[in-house]
Parts: sequence; structure tokens; C-alpha cells
Amino acid sequence: MKQGLSLRVSQHLALTPQLQQSIKLLQLSTLELSQEVDQMLDDNPFLERTADEVAREEFGLPQADTPVRGDDLAAESATHSVADYAMESKAVAESDTEVTPLSADDSQSWEGDGSATLSPDDSEWGGDAKAHANNLGGDDDADVAELGRMQQSLQSYLHGQALALHLGEEDAAALRFLIESLNDDGYLEDSLLSLAKGLAGDDTEQVEQLLHHFTVALSLLQSLEPVGVAARTLAECLSLQLRALLAQHGADAAQKPLLAVVKVALRICTHPMDLLARRDVKRLSQLCHVPEALIREAIALIARLEPKPGRRFCDVERNVVVPDVLVVKVGHGPQAKFQVRLNAEVMPRLRVHDIYANALRQHKSTGSDASTHAALQQRLQEARWFIKNIQQRFDTILRVSSAIVERQKNFFTHGEMAMRPLVLREIADELGLHESTISRVTTAKYMGTPFGTFELKYFFGSGLGTESGGNASSTAVRALIKQFIAAEQPKKPLSDNQISEMLKEQGIDCARRTVAKYREGLRIATASLRKTL
Repeated sequence: MKQGLSLRVSQHLALTPQLQQSIKLLQLSTLELSQEVDQMLDDNPFLERTADEVAREEFGLPQADTPVRGDDLAAESATHSVADYAMESKAVAESDTEVTPLSADDSQSWEGDGSATLSPDDSEWGGDAKAHANNLGGDDDADVAELGRMQQSLQSYLHGQALALHLGEEDAAALRFLIESLNDDGYLEDSLLSLAKGLAGDDTEQVEQLLHHFTVALSLLQSLEPVGVAARTLAECLSLQLRALLAQHGADAAQKPLLAVVKVALRICTHPMDLLARRDVKRLSQLCHVPEALIREAIALIARLEPKPGRRFCDVERNVVVPDVLVVKVGHGPQAKFQVRLNAEVMPRLRVHDIYANALRQHKSTGSDASTHAALQQRLQEARWFIKNIQQRFDTILRVSSAIVERQKNFFTHGEMAMRPLVLREIADELGLHESTISRVTTAKYMGTPFGTFELKYFFGSGLGTESGGNASSTAVRALIKQFIAAEQPKKPLSDNQISEMLKEQGIDCARRTVAKYREGLRIATASLRKTL
């Protein structure tokens, strides 16, 4: 056996802590970034927040425009799988955004002049209604009492009413417990027996006592506002509201026709809800032994009731979305352009603490202080990395947003039906970035436009073939479907097959199953449920 020498060359990829932090910050939402900044401010004494606009640190945007290196692509691919991206679209207008260059100088500076501040250049039961800015249904003259009530939780509103009830200590405690057991819709999901057993365990006598108090408390709770609260089922919720109508108009002789319809509606609620959902008038007429015309009136009355009594008390702040970038219209007429700017409100203003940095620079470590000095140096470097990575995050968001607006410029002029197909690969190739980077940037990042606030992923969508050989964006197809349904005759709604044929007349090849998928995505009911009786 002969011995020999061989030379083998191999590459080893290592994710540095700085690169790992950059990838982590890039995929965070605005809220998560704020929490991360607060955590870093608590942990690192060299980092401080500043209210003043400080000169931003330059670190290399021109370099970011160059093609990505192979090892960087592999690093990104190793930490993030480019799987499914949300395929929808909407955006436009010409971008004349100027991006401030950054330098690639990563040398350590002891001066605390780093900053993360990037100064900008400056229906029935839940229809598809557009949300209003104040979440009050568009009534600008809403009274102060209603406004105040909208801002409080359902539990707080019920507890306030319970204070007016003169109850014993045990009944009051049972009532408070049931109020806290309600879900966001105002329903009591657990049975009274299960609640009692959850508190008393295997003590049968105590379970019976609790069950008695819970029964009394439930009756009281269902008598409070909003009507229908504390129901166990949808049928019970509707029945509570119908009984309230009977009690309200029972003594009014002029309301006898309405009371007759209410009584029929109550009888409908005693039967399976799927019959009501399907609007099976004939079957309900047979079960309730009333004419079909009266059944139709009762169904129309039920449709006007509130199936989720706690809906209006939901926390309005959970629906608030703060955009990361803003699209501003510049100019008028055909010469108008749309400028993409970073939202200054979401950008943390950070810098290295000058006093601490200068003290560390002047301090000479000797002997036992060497390890402490090295640790402090590491913390200082981490602060500088954090500032730089935040800067890089917003720069990348700005570049990607500008490219999206440039690609989807027809949206701002002609609306969502002018949306063009767009995939992540197109933006990645244009900017010289990896698809995984584009995926991170477009996830949980929002763009504020003159037409509303949209997630960046909204502007991406697959394409459907057309007769001319081109492609139509899936978002544009959804808009067409929505337009067709809005213009349909209520008594003769369009079926999925009819919509498919109408799209083919527009030159778009869209199968019936695809129409059904898009319709369900728009939360539009089937033709049978949209039909007006």
C-alpha cells in the first residue's frame, strides 16, 4: 500500500452574529422591532435613544446594489426557506425615490455618532364592507356615549351594569365569573355544569350549589345589554333578541304584524340552523306550519339581528396597522408621480452613548481588568452592529418598496383591476437580492397609499392566461369577480359557472373551481345564499 498526498479544497459557511442579527431584524414586524429595540436598550448600556435627528451612519447601499455573493445566498437559504408566498397584488405609480448611499466602512469607531434614524424626504351578517378610519361605521356624528362604549371591553361594560343589581355575595360572584368566561363574540362556550366542576372538582354537593348560582346568574346576565349576550348557541342568541322585540312591542296594537313575524322567527330558531342558512323556505314552512311568505319575512327579520353581540366591543386597537413606508403623490394629471418614503414614526432613533464610549476609549486595561475591558468592548461593538442592522433593514424595505411601486405603477392610476402579475423572483433579480430576502421584507411590512394600507405581499400575485397570450393578475381577477357580483340581480345571483363564462368573455381563462376559490377568499357567499327572497 502506497502512501500519497492529496489536496482537497472545501468551503465552509458560517453565519456571523452580525449576519444572524441582520436576518432576524429584517423579518420582524414593526411591533416586534419595537420590542426588540426596547430589549436591547435595557441590556446594552452603550445604546441610547435620541429624540433629535442625528446624521445617519453611511455603510453601503451602493454595495447592496451589486449582485449577491454565492456564500450570502447560501446563508440566506440556510436560515429561511422560500416556500409559499402570498399571491395577491395591488400597487403603482412611478417612483422617483432617492436612496441615500451608504458606505461599506465597518471599522470600529469609538465616537458615539451612529444613528438608526433614516430621515424621510418627508349585507348580511358581516358583509364585505370597507373598514372606516374611526371603526364606527362612517358616522362622524356618533354621540360621545357610544364612542366611549366602543373603547371599552365587553366584560367592563357588563360589570358596570352588574353594579346596579342588588345581589347576594355568592350570586354576585357567580355573575362576575360568568362575565369573565364569555368569549370575544359574547358567547358562553362552556356549559354551566363544566364550569361548576372546574371550580368544585369532585365535590358533588358544592357542584350542585355552584350550578344553582350559575343558573341564576346566567338568567340575569342574559337580561343585560347587549341583547343576546351569554348565549350558548346561535339559536339561543337569536331567540334572546327576538324575545326582547316581543317584550318591547308586545303592548303596541299597531305592531301586531311585526309581532306575528317575530313569533314565526322564534319557531324557526327551534329548528336546525342549517335550514335557515340554506334558506330552505319550503322545509321551514312545513315544520312551522305557516305560509312561505311569512317564512320569508321571518328570515329577513332574523338576518337583521346581531349574531355576535360582543363584536362591537372588540379592541379597536388590534386592527390598527402602522405602515412602514408611505406612497405620496407628487404632481397632478398625467405628469403625476408617486414617491416612496419611509415612515419616520416607526423608525427608532438610536445612537451609541457618547459618555460611555469615550470613557471606555480612555480607560487602559491592565491585569484583572483586561477581561472586563474586553467584555465592554464587545458590548460596544454589539451596539454599533444593532444600529447598523436597523439601518440596513429600513434601507432594504425602501428599496424593495420602490421596486414594487415601479412595477405596479398602473394600480394608482387605474385601480386594482390594472394589477399585473408579479413574483418575488422579479424583484430579487432587479435588486440583486435573494428571494428569501424579498420574502422577509414583504412579510408583516405595510405600505400606506392614497387608497389605503396594504401588506407588501399584496402586490404579488400569480398570473392567469388570456386570449391575447398575456397574463392577468389574480388580484385583478378577484376585483372583476367582486365587480360582477356587486352588479348582479339580487333575485338572480350569478353562479360560479356564469362568472367563469363572463371572465372568458373578457379574455381571461378562469375555471369554475378557480372562481369558487377566489370568491371564498373574498368571503362572498354562494349564489343560493346571496339570493334575495
